[in-house]
Amino acid sequence: MCNVNRLWIQHVTNQALVLFTGWDPSSCLLHQYHSVPDRMSWTEAQTYCRQKYTDLATIENTEEVNKVINITVSSGDSSWFWIGVYVNLNWRWSDGYTVTGADYVGRIKFDPVLNSEPNTSCVLGRSYYPWQTSNCTLGYPFICNNGTQLDPEFVYVSQTLSWFSAQRYCRENFMDLATVRTDTESQKVLSLIPSRTWAWIGLFGDPHTYWSDASNSSFRFWYTGSQEIDWKSVACSTSYVDNRGRWELFPCEDRLPFVCYSVPVMKRAVKLRMKLEDSSVDLNDPAVKADLLKKHQDKLQQKGEGGVTLKWREQPDGKVFHKEEDEL
Repeated sequence: MCNVNRLWIQHVTNQALVLFTGWDPSSCLLHQYHSVPDRMSWTEAQTYCRQKYTDLATIENTEEVNKVINITVSSGDSSWFWIGVYVNLNWRWSDGYTVTGADYVGRIKFDPVLNSEPNTSCVLGRSYYPWQTSNCTLGYPFICNNGTQLDPEFVYVSQTLSWFSAQRYCRENFMDLATVRTDTESQKVLSLIPSRTWAWIGLFGDPHTYWSDASNSSFRFWYTGSQEIDWKSVACSTSYVDNRGRWELFPCEDRLPFVCYSVPVMKRAVKLRMKLEDSSVDLNDPAVKADLLKKHQDKLQQKGEGGVTLKWREQPDGKVFHKEEDEL
């Protein structure tokens, strides 16, 4: 999306030049990308980009995908690298079990194309397979718990239901969908599922995708297919040069090179004329100039024109305002 900043000025009689800087309206590719070969975690890379540039790379279209690929290839890097997108997976158990640090769940196969929107990511189990996310509206058999959280009794139900319908069924006929707290419980659950069959358990996610710079860009360029990720609340995104820049999720603690972005800045001079109602006011007084500049800056903000900085341009004599001669 192109951003154009405009300055509306009322024409009056004393004149001065005001400079304003902002995004370049002549280009729709606003992001300038910078490849950094140093290997850092996603959070460290974010901090570096914010200190040196603007932020980790935000990408808004396929043309910018190509720009990112080109800048990384030209720097000699042809592997994975961090960009600014991340997914907050927000895993929860149906019965409200909240103990964290349960490493027995291990890795879950997650498809960000199918399951990266809210209320679409529920977890399936199958013997000899990693846990797998699927769209919660699809129908599968499921595992209920007929005991307590601390002393579960797992029951396999062969009826094919959506995750939400399975949850309701378990709550009406047993206690709830199964919560898997230990490796032993995991093995018990998986042993109940017939061969070549997937079954819902009580784990579900509410994924939300964000950009590091809080951009509202809806552009997505995910690798198509499931990716194995750690059972964590947040997964960070990489772009892979050899896969046409497609995005994949990695643990945020991994140490990888990364791409930052900055925004091209344009400077423009605008002539400002002002008519004085009080002839005793000195427009070149520093306090008066500062007040005028703030008022114009506030007007730009009210019109939704963010990212603009105003300042006065002094003439060779050191003054900003010069009185115009009356026209004959």
